[in-house]
Amino acid sequence: MKTVIIDYKAGNVQSLLFAIERLGFSAKLTSNPDEISKADKVIFPGVGEAYFAMNSLKKTGLDLLIPELKQPLLGICLGMQLLCKYSEESGTKALGIFDVSAKKFPDSVLVPQIGWNQIYNLKSDLFKNVPEQSYMYLVHSYYAEKNENTIATTDYYETYSTALQKDNFFGVQFHPEKSGVFGSKILENFLKL
Repeated sequence: MKTVIIDYKAGNVQSLLFAIERLGFSAKLTSNPDEISKADKVIFPGVGEAYFAMNSLKKTGLDLLIPELKQPLLGICLGMQLLCKYSEESGTKALGIFDVSAKKFPDSVLVPQIGWNQIYNLKSDLFKNVPEQSYMYLVHSYYAEKNENTIATTDYYETYSTALQKDNFFGVQFHPEKSGVFGSKILENFLKL
């Protein structure tokens, strides 16, 4: 099985590579469209700013390739937000796979949300053998509202989508590679889909 991690200069992915290796799998970091198209699994990570990240995708044509992929794809953190149609961060038009926007948390709560928070209403094989109310590690200022593609929720300011799924596209707002045993289980479940 060939797993690739999309390299578009949006954050450090070393901890993700290590987490995959600890599970007994391997992954290759690449921006090569041909390698991404031929992979069995694709991971779309991201830390940073939405506008910059989308521009980076456009420079390599990955903004057109990603929505056309047919194999399982997992967007993590900013990667999940870029799978949405729009981000309020710098007024960024995103990839439009999920018909929801990434909105900024209001100033009435601590922004960004940094640390451990619980996920619940788990509705996908992505969460097989992951208990309701498991804690995941999050670092984000923007969030996707609940919608028809929501497969897990978290409470912070309001109840929001902490995971999304549509067809072969999955997205998680949290960092599974930094979320202990159950985060590792989610990564493993994805790699075994």
